[in-house]
Amino acid sequence: MNIDIICIGKLKEKYWRDASAEYAKRLGRYCRFNIVELKESRLPENASQADENAVKEKEGQEILKAIKKQQHVVALDIKGKELDSEKLASRLDSLMTGGVSDIAFIIGGSLGLSPEVLSRADFRLSFSPMTFPHQMMRIILQEQLYRCFKIIHHETYHK
Repeated sequence: MNIDIICIGKLKEKYWRDASAEYAKRLGRYCRFNIVELKESRLPENASQADENAVKEKEGQEILKAIKKQQHVVALDIKGKELDSEKLASRLDSLMTGGVSDIAFIIGGSLGLSPEVLSRADFRLSFSPMTFPHQMMRIILQEQLYRCFKIIHHETYHK
């Protein structure tokens, strides 16, 4: 199983980088795990709606270029479907047993994902109706993926 997280922006603070590295190491036991960091577009001060749309479009184009043709795409979207850890694990397990071996999870920038990226997604996943910083969301996603593999393999950790 190959899992990519395609995301806008880098982890700037050491504590985020350390957490990400720890979960990447843990995930390495279960899958080939990779993070693709794409450049965050700068928004002008006092940005108009047109400026925001242009940034989302530019970041969206970069995300679409990073997605491999064969990848099953899961977009993190506040309007997506909320799943608990067991249901997410079950969905991941179903994909794997169904022959899907390459999955990309997409985390947008501060403005979210472009309509083109959302339409490319095979599934839209919401972790909460709340908004989280994308650096934090990356760590939450990595932890949940690790938790999913522990659930799938009936290993202690989950509870």
